[in-house]
Amino acid sequence: MKMKAIVMTGAGRPWEVHEVPVPAVEPGQVLVRVHASGMCYTDVWATQGYGGDIYPQTPGHEVVGEVVEVGAGVRSRRVGDRVGTTWVQSACGRCPYCRQNRPLSGQTAMNCVEPRTTGFAAQGGHAEYIAIAAEGTVLLPDGLAYADAAPMMCAGYTTWSGLRDAQPQPRERIAVLGIGGLGHVALQLSRACGYDTVAITHSADKHDLARQLGADHVVADGRQLREIGGADVLLVTSNDFALAQEAVAGLRVDGRIVLCGLDFSRPFSISSEGVPFHMMRQRVIGSTHGGQRYLSEVLELAAQGKVKPIVETFALDQAAEAYERLASGRMRFRGVFTPSRGG
Repeated sequence: MKMKAIVMTGAGRPWEVHEVPVPAVEPGQVLVRVHASGMCYTDVWATQGYGGDIYPQTPGHEVVGEVVEVGAGVRSRRVGDRVGTTWVQSACGRCPYCRQNRPLSGQTAMNCVEPRTTGFAAQGGHAEYIAIAAEGTVLLPDGLAYADAAPMMCAGYTTWSGLRDAQPQPRERIAVLGIGGLGHVALQLSRACGYDTVAITHSADKHDLARQLGADHVVADGRQLREIGGADVLLVTSNDFALAQEAVAGLRVDGRIVLCGLDFSRPFSISSEGVPFHMMRQRVIGSTHGGQRYLSEVLELAAQGKVKPIVETFALDQAAEAYERLASGRMRFRGVFTPSRGG
C-alpha cells in the first residue's frame, strides 16, 4: 500500500508531498490512520536543520487518529481505538537516565539518550498513516474532535505541564508571555483553574482576543506587569528569550519563571538591574512534557470544553502554504493537517 506523506528532504528545503509505502507494523507498535496532525514550530526548526541530519523525514508530533492494525505483543490497544501520540514515544530502557527508573521515566523519555521521537528518529504524523510504539499512545476522550485533540498533544501538553510544574497556589496570579500557538491555550488553562490571569503581548490586535480567551488583564511588558501588581508565575510560551528577560521585571517575591518555549539564538539570562534575583527568592523552571498523566488531564479539559485551540486546517497537498504560514508566524494559532475526514 502507498500513502501520501510530507517529507523534509534537506536542511532549509521546502516541504514536499511524496507517495511512500504505508509503514509496516513492528512488534509493540500500532498502525494509526491519521485524522489530524498539528504543526508545531519545532517542525520549522527540524526543517532548518536544528534536529540534525535526519533527512529524508516526515515531520509532525501532534498526531491523533484511529488504530487500524495492532502489532505482535500489544495488549493495551485495539483496532478502532481513537489514540494520540506526542514528540517522544518511548525510551531505550538501558541508558543511565532510564536505569534510574523514575516514576515518570517512560513518559519523560526525552531525557533518554536514544528515545523514539516522532518526526525525528521515527516518521512523523504529517501523513496518512503512522506506525507508533503502543506505549507512547494515549486514548482520546469520547467526543473530543480530532482537530481539537491534535494541538493538545504538544501545545496543550507543554503549557499544562508548565502550569503544573509551577505549582501555583490559591490566590496567586499567572502571567502568560506570548499569545501564539502555546500561549492562547495557556490562557484558557489558567482561566479553567480559576487563577487571576495576565496576558503579556506587544501585539495590540491580540488584546481583545486575549481577554476572550481568559485574560483578566493585558499588558505589553514586565514594566506594565509590575505596575498592576506583578505576577507569581511567568509562563514563557514565546520563542524570544529577550522578551522573557524583560518580563521578569514584573515577577513578585517567590515568583517562578517557567520556560516552555525555546530560543536557539540566545540563552536565557537574568538581569542584574533592580533588586537582585536571589533576594527575591525567585526560581527558573525548565518545563516540557511532564508525563502522560498531565497529557490525560489536558485532554480531559479539552473534552469538557474548558480549552479549545484555534486552528487552521490544511490538506497534505497544501504543505508548502502551511509551512510558509507556520515559519512566518502568520498561523492563527495552530495549523492542523487533516489527511482523513472524520472528527
